[in-house]
Parts: sequence; C-alpha cells; structure tokens
Amino acid sequence: MPAKQMLPGRRPSAVKAQGRKRPAVRSKRPAGRGPLIRLRRTQQQVQKAWDRPLTAYYLIFGSSLLITVLGLVMVYSASMIKALQLGLGDAYFFKKQFLAALIGGVLLLVASRMPVKLHRALSYPVLAGTLFLMVLVQVPGIGVSINGNQNWISLGGPFMLQPSEFGKLALILWGADLLARKGDKELLSQWKHLLVPLVPVAFLLLGLIMLGGDMGTAMILGAILFGLLWLAGAPTRMFVGVLAFAGAIVALLIKTSPHRMDRLECLGATEPGKNDLCWQAVHGIYALASGGWFGSGLGASVEKWGQLPEAHTDFIFAITGEELGLAGTLSVLALFAALGYAGIRVAGRTEDSFVRFAAGGVTTWITAQAVINIGAVLGLLPIAGVPLPLFSYGGSALLPTMFAVGLLIAFAREEPAARAALAMRQPKTGWRRTGVRWKSMRRRIKKRPSGER
Repeated sequence: MPAKQMLPGRRPSAVKAQGRKRPAVRSKRPAGRGPLIRLRRTQQQVQKAWDRPLTAYYLIFGSSLLITVLGLVMVYSASMIKALQLGLGDAYFFKKQFLAALIGGVLLLVASRMPVKLHRALSYPVLAGTLFLMVLVQVPGIGVSINGNQNWISLGGPFMLQPSEFGKLALILWGADLLARKGDKELLSQWKHLLVPLVPVAFLLLGLIMLGGDMGTAMILGAILFGLLWLAGAPTRMFVGVLAFAGAIVALLIKTSPHRMDRLECLGATEPGKNDLCWQAVHGIYALASGGWFGSGLGASVEKWGQLPEAHTDFIFAITGEELGLAGTLSVLALFAALGYAGIRVAGRTEDSFVRFAAGGVTTWITAQAVINIGAVLGLLPIAGVPLPLFSYGGSALLPTMFAVGLLIAFAREEPAARAALAMRQPKTGWRRTGVRWKSMRRRIKKRPSGER
C-alpha cells in the first residue's frame, strides 16, 4: 500500500481531481424563452387565428355591431343640444335612431340567414321598387326638399324616407346578378356585354339622384359602379375611359354650381373666410383639435352647442374626436378597416361570382362613403353631405347599410370551410339528441318479449 491510503468508496481519478477546479458550466437558456422566439411564436399564433375560416364572419359581425353601438352613443351625445333647441326632448333623435337600429338589426339577421339564390331573386324587385320611389321624389307634392336637396318622401309625422340610399343596395344586388349571369356565359370579355345594360341603368339612377341635387350620394353610386366594373375585369383602357367621362361630368356639375364651388374652395381652410363660407369645415377642425389624445369627455363637447352645423349627421366624426380624442377616432377607423378587410377577404375567397361581385360592391360602398365623410371632416375632401355608415344619424341610411352587412355575413357563412366550422359547433345535446335516444329506446322496447319489463 502506498503512503497515501485510498479512501474507501473513491476511485483514484476522483482523488486526483479533488484539488482541481471544475470549469464553470454555462447555463443554457431554455428553448422558447428568447425575445425573438417569443415574437415569432406570437406572430405564428396571430397568423393562425387570422387564417381561421370564421375570422371574416366574426370581423364583419363584431366590427359592424361595435360601430352601430358607438354610433348610437355619439348620436345621443351630439344631438341632445339640437333637440333641446328645437323644443324636443334631449333623447328625441336618439330614440328615432335606436328604433331604426332595431329594424335594421332585424333586416341584418334576415339577410344573414337568407340563401344566395333568394338574394339573387330579390335583385330585380328591389331595383324596380327603388326606381319607382326615386321617381315619386320628383313628383310635386310628394317629394320633400331638405337643405336644398329634394330627395325625401314624407311617411307621416317625423318620419322621412330617402329612396336614393336604397339605390346603392339595388345597384349592387342587380349589378352583381347581371354580371354573374353574363360571366357564367363567358360574355364579360366583350365590352358591349360588360357595359350594357349595367352602365345605362347606373346612369339612370345617377340622373334621378342629381335631379334632387344630392351629389354626395351620386359619388357613392359612381364608386359602386367602378367597383363592379373592376371586379368584372374591365380592361384598363375602358376603365380609364369611363372614369374620365364621369370625372368630366363631375367637374361640369361643380363648375356650374356656386354652392359646390364654395365647398371646393374650403379645402384646407383654417378660417371661416368671407361671409363664413367655410364655417362648417373650420369648426370641424376646431372640434378635432380641441379633443387632444383622449378627448374632453363624453357629452362635454363645446362645438355641438350651435357652433358646428350637422353635428349629429355629417360631422359626427368631429364630435367623436372632440369628446373621445384621438383614441376614439382611431378606434372608429380601425373598426372600419376591419370591416373593409373582412369584406375583401369574403370577395377574394369565394368561387361564386355573384358573391364576389356583391361582397365587393358592398365593401366598396361602405369604404368609399366612410373615406368621403371622414375626409370632409378632416378638410382633405370637399363636404359632400354623406353620413358616416352605421354611425351617423339617419334611418334611411342605416337600414340599407345594415341589410348590406347582413349580406356580407351570409356570404361569410357560405364559405365551405366556415360552413363546416359552424356545423361542428352545433350543440350535441338538446331535443335532437333526446329524440334520437327516445327513438332508440322505442326500438329496443319493440324487440323485447311481450312479458318483459
């Protein structure tokens, strides 16, 4: 035995290593905890949720519901002073808008549950009824003029109807059905079949609207027409030609109307100007500027006390910016962006040509009208006198828009993947399952001997 005895239970290598220092072992970061990895994982989860078949369905339903509810709140806040000045109750305009929202909600549910074939069958009756009402508007004694535009029909009492708002829906349904039928016969490659009779009927609607002097609604109708032609695959040369022709007509109408020229001169105005021609545009900017980041508080607007005309209709977005601030206006913009994206997604993923044209037309309608209204409030576009969809006061504008949203919901439900996902979510309990069990027990009882219990 050597002098240094080996300790029991230890190996020689262990004894030699007693005086050595073990190298420091670097602790490895657990996989999946790095910031880049977590960011990628979050991105993948968002992308997975975004690609789900029911994403468009929930976006359309959720965004339209939030816009309508927030619009009801802002209609009450923006209209209460106007109602009191007229000697009415502070909730007068809110009650009318709430009633219209209830009726519109029923229309939305009905439209969302209707099959595509029924929507196509309604296209011609809706167009014929709208044309009839728009002709009645021009009949003396029936049509009513408001703010210089004769586009209204009195329904008795405080209720009015603006048939031109239903003309947007009529053009979309009829135009989509027409283009779908011609597309099935492979006729859209011929410019005659592409333009006739779509463009003449659209110009008939535009003419009836312009007879009443409502250029804002005519602009929206023109945007819908261009959207349908774009979706139908109109050649660039033809598309530019129609656009140039329409632009020349618009320029002529503006040039021959002093009122429209005054509105055009108020672009970017910061002062009311001579004879207060830019009063409304400037005070809309004042309302937005005084709101700051988070606004002065709901109901605390100053401009609605008579300074800003049409505070609860065309310029309700300005009151929203004053009371809810930049955060509120950006929220409204985000909701409209979500609704527009969902509509484009429905139009892009369908294989049904009618659904593609109709969904694209509705998306063009709502998006273009929102851009024109918000652009006018921001001073970037001339004041066109069009309401903010689903948000501004006005039952005639709210009812067809909610029906159009119901169309988008119905189209989103008709996607094969969405239909399968909704079928999987049907309840497995209830009267159906109970009925099956009862029938199965009945069969068993029949098979038993007569004496058994």
